[in-house]
Amino acid sequence: MTAIIELDTQHPDPALIQEAASIIRAGGLVAFPTETVYGLGADAMNERAIRRIFEAKGRPADNPLIVHVCDRAMLDLVATEVSAKYEALIAAFWPGPLTLVLKRKPQVAKSVSAGLLTVAVRMPRSQIALELIRQARTPIAAPSANLSGRPSATTAAHVARDLEGRIDMILDGGATNIGVESTVLDITSEPPVILRPGWVTREHLIDTIGRVDVVATAEELKRSPGTRHRHYSPRARVVLVESGSSESVEQLCKDLLQEGTVGFIGHSRVAIDNPKLTAIVMENTADEYARSIYSALRELDERGVNVIVVEGISEEGEGAAVMDRLRRAASEAE
Repeated sequence: MTAIIELDTQHPDPALIQEAASIIRAGGLVAFPTETVYGLGADAMNERAIRRIFEAKGRPADNPLIVHVCDRAMLDLVATEVSAKYEALIAAFWPGPLTLVLKRKPQVAKSVSAGLLTVAVRMPRSQIALELIRQARTPIAAPSANLSGRPSATTAAHVARDLEGRIDMILDGGATNIGVESTVLDITSEPPVILRPGWVTREHLIDTIGRVDVVATAEELKRSPGTRHRHYSPRARVVLVESGSSESVEQLCKDLLQEGTVGFIGHSRVAIDNPKLTAIVMENTADEYARSIYSALRELDERGVNVIVVEGISEEGEGAAVMDRLRRAASEAE
């Protein structure tokens, strides 16, 4: 049985957080909100607890996890070789949606890093997450709190649908603010390389530390979660129409309706009167897409549609993170 505890996002009850922290210290699993998506947390220094994360999610063992810390001092428990140049990133973007790949300290459970010598670390902005880490008194490793490969969870209800009975507790802090996962920046490379785009954009990073690359090799991608295996995908097939494409989303929906039920997610109005079509229309902004896309994919899955047509947006700024997730959702790769 998975306990679900509702919390005030700004002033979470310390007694309830302490209950969750005790589960973490005992080697258990607790799902909790961050500003990006819900995470599934365990003690990052406890190998047995970390393996429970992989088992609960059905996650491939070669897919590393992100370690969450509550302050700068805790970073030194898990990572080494943070130069003055990269302290500027910490000062600018922590707490927040930036994950840094660093050299791993040996005390960190090996499964966290999938056997690599590096570790991915961030300090979340959520007060619930920060207080949980403080009271647990240990860094918390936490991938997204969903079944592996499925759309990430942005509400406690999403977590419960995927992981009810597989984990010990869910801390319900309402819907997440951003809605897509953090930027992952590998600072063991020179120049640093963005392994996964997120809400901290390349432009933000360049303004802080100078040159940052975005083209990563297959070997570098091993250091980041969410880059090689199938991710963010509903059960229905996803067809992505890129921004600027000459293809008409309305005509595509009409064609696909000949084959079965269709879901549409996008910013255009689709004037089709057909009970086999379910349309979810949102604003043409990265903010709106990020907050809504995983919930929309999950909703259409629950309606049992055969295929989901998604209208893409511009990759400018934060749109790059949204389009990265949509391309992965539409990918046939496992």
